[in-house]
Amino acid sequence: MLINRTFFIYVALMTLVVVASNFLVQYPLPGSMAGMQLGDLLTWGAFSYPFAFLVTDLTNRHFGPQVARRVVIAGFVAAIALSFFAATPRIAIASGSAFLLGQLLDISVFNRLRRQSWWRAPLAGSLIGSALDTAMFFSFAFAPSFVFFGPNDGFALEAAPLFGLLTPDAPRWISWALGDLAVKILCGVVLLLPYGALMSVIKPMPVAAARAV
Repeated sequence: MLINRTFFIYVALMTLVVVASNFLVQYPLPGSMAGMQLGDLLTWGAFSYPFAFLVTDLTNRHFGPQVARRVVIAGFVAAIALSFFAATPRIAIASGSAFLLGQLLDISVFNRLRRQSWWRAPLAGSLIGSALDTAMFFSFAFAPSFVFFGPNDGFALEAAPLFGLLTPDAPRWISWALGDLAVKILCGVVLLLPYGALMSVIKPMPVAAARAV
């Protein structure tokens, strides 16, 4: 009973992270810093989404890759269903596709490195998964080539200085993608702290027990 409840807690956390990120990615940061318009660089979703990798890695450590994949798929289904109400259909499709492949790649990398130094598996998995996730999400959500997923966002397609500061100009969504990836890399490092702190609490389960989940 406790094991099943823990599994559903992971699913609920994953769903919360993805739905919140799908909603927040539609809102650029206001204001400016060091001459950069933050709205040309980042959306609020960049700060919430990296927690998905923390949830996946903790699940993988606790139950192993098979259950981690189930949490990702369950979170994917629930999150996409809810995201159609919290975001546009194109954002939901882009988020779902990028989330699923990015998280599955994270699980695969984590599992290959799990017997090495404690920080290698979560850091490498989150960084490699984030790179794939960012490339897929921003291309599917905003690039004109993927307009069959839904109408283009005019603000995202407007030319703006790269990173809100540099020339030549580029479509704003490219700066968002680069800024998003930079934040994910930073968060991947910072989130090693809660992962390391929870290692003493969340112990790997025996394979037989994990299979019973």
